[in-house]
Amino acid sequence: MKPLIEIEGLWTVFGDSVVHRDLNLSVAPGEVLALVGGSGSGKTTLLRQMLGLERPARGVVRVFGIPLHGVPAAQLRRLRKRWGVLFQEGALYSALSVFDNVALPLRELRCFDEGFVRDMVMLKLAMVDIEARHADKMPAELSGGMVKRIALARALALEPELLFLDEPTAGLDPDRSESFVRLVAELRRELKLTVVMVTHDLDTLVAAADRIAVLAEQRVLVSGTLQEVVAARHPFIVNFFLGERGLRALAALRPLTPGGAAGIR
Repeated sequence: MKPLIEIEGLWTVFGDSVVHRDLNLSVAPGEVLALVGGSGSGKTTLLRQMLGLERPARGVVRVFGIPLHGVPAAQLRRLRKRWGVLFQEGALYSALSVFDNVALPLRELRCFDEGFVRDMVMLKLAMVDIEARHADKMPAELSGGMVKRIALARALALEPELLFLDEPTAGLDPDRSESFVRLVAELRRELKLTVVMVTHDLDTLVAAADRIAVLAEQRVLVSGTLQEVVAARHPFIVNFFLGERGLRALAALRPLTPGGAAGIR
């Protein structure tokens, strides 16, 4: 099956700083790929490359088989309608109500009447378990968990095939984080989404990701299942996955794998 996203020979350079050096990565249709790495490893920058918001110094980024750089602006705009983005902290517009935040992508197309927009907004809010009574609230009136859900509803407004999540559970308490991960998993199944997720949260990683790509030393150090990644035994991987927090998260796999967490230590 042809990858939905293909990154080949990517170099990202800012002045004298090389963030990515000859980086290669692909994302298969229907999978949840998690990007992890230490501070400064270029996780969010790589996400921005996939969104066409950064131009690589070298290399190519293809989404849906189309290079993001060098194509006509109109074609890039059409591509962007096929994906949704949940930015870190939600990034809701503070001057717009919940309803208007979710309606914004639909209104920008200028091809739907307000009756259709209203129906779609209320449908998307219901999909993320936000009751209709909250539609007129302003972002300042919302809890952190509600902000994330409403930002997710906005990301799904145009019914995308591809969803990008930047630190989706950052700032949430454990219960809200777990609830949000379950919601994303349900939506992924129902809508047949492909998901690319940047996260440093081990519980989110273990619960949600089909495959993990570890960024270190300016490249993708290893890409594979959790068991395959842990087996790589690079110092960053050992510190990240097999420290005290990592082992607690891995223990959640015990009922799901023959050897449990102990089998991949």
